[in-house]
Amino acid sequence: MKTLKKTSPKKLSIATRSIHGDNLGAFTGPVATPVYQTSTYRFSDSRDAVRYAKGDPSVYVYTRYHNPTTTEVEKKIALLYGAESSALFSSGMAAITTAVLSFCKQGSEIVSTPALYGGTYRFFRDTLPEFGINVRYVGSDSLDDLPYMVTNRTRLVYLESPTNPTLGLVDVRNLVARTRRLEKEFGRKIVIMMDNTFATILNQDPFALGVDIVVESSTKYLSGHADIMGGVLVGSRALIKKARDRAKHFGGCADPFASYLLDRSLKTFELRVVRQRENALKLARALEKHPKITRVLYPGLTSHPQHALAKKQMKGYGAMVTAEVRGGVKAAVKVCDSLRVAVNAMSLGGVETLVSIPVYSSHINMDAGELARHGVTAGMIRISVGVEGIDDLVADFRQALKKA
Repeated sequence: MKTLKKTSPKKLSIATRSIHGDNLGAFTGPVATPVYQTSTYRFSDSRDAVRYAKGDPSVYVYTRYHNPTTTEVEKKIALLYGAESSALFSSGMAAITTAVLSFCKQGSEIVSTPALYGGTYRFFRDTLPEFGINVRYVGSDSLDDLPYMVTNRTRLVYLESPTNPTLGLVDVRNLVARTRRLEKEFGRKIVIMMDNTFATILNQDPFALGVDIVVESSTKYLSGHADIMGGVLVGSRALIKKARDRAKHFGGCADPFASYLLDRSLKTFELRVVRQRENALKLARALEKHPKITRVLYPGLTSHPQHALAKKQMKGYGAMVTAEVRGGVKAAVKVCDSLRVAVNAMSLGGVETLVSIPVYSSHINMDAGELARHGVTAGMIRISVGVEGIDDLVADFRQALKKA
């Protein structure tokens, strides 16, 4: 039996870390993390302001800068990832945009894989050019082209794996190794940033694959109950400090009550996500056999073109399934509108099974060429599998598919 009082929290399971963080052993205090629902803080005396300005982390000034509830949850998430630090934000996009604009400036370049969450892609396409930041795209199946993409202006390599919504994979170790060789060639650091929202730390460890900084939409699996908005960056103290300092000006800080709800949700993180990925595999296998489904994309299926890579770099295959319905978007709409258990809604990661049509949601307002580059087709339905009874879910999709 383990003696926990002498055990480093990093050696404990994800389930234990997600419940207790580093609060181990006997001490006096509340079991639940208190909510410090305040915008500002009392000083013991005016010298506190000077101490804060000199970097004393024990001095709280203003919740846009930091908050005790949020700080406690940030420590827990960093511990889940085995990282030095993390920073919470008001949304996943707040985390992404703040990080990108922390590491890039006018004249910088980003190299990204092309299959991305629609919000990220549109930020890259529509907003970054206004800041004088250029984005180049290298296919995940064309990593040999990376040396032709990276220049002495490249400050960031960005990737998402599995991708949204096609569940394609990037060979992360390969991408990291190639980027590190180019760093030596150009004599400068290139930050490698990865969106791990679809997998979470339970199914994939980006730091073990060599990534510098991880972003997740904590709205999704980390919270898991469709009731908060949030985003998180995880990485080294130096990188997170840079993003946190920029966040003070951009203002996308986490709300204390949302941080509290996230902490409460993390206590069931492993229970939820394990059940979700078990359901996802069973639903994917059932849909793959249905005559009205042309293909099912799920890394855990042997039919997935990158199943071998998934086995190599993932610890689990996640709970996202994408199914392509015969008949295109009209058939997809009919299926989504006929479901009774699964919910037609634009999000993912919650205990409820949600469905959405990418060409109507995450990838709306993209032309045919952009959709083709993302691998998105009109008949696709993205399914975020929840924790309902699997027999109920399979029956629900079968009855809806009859009406397609």
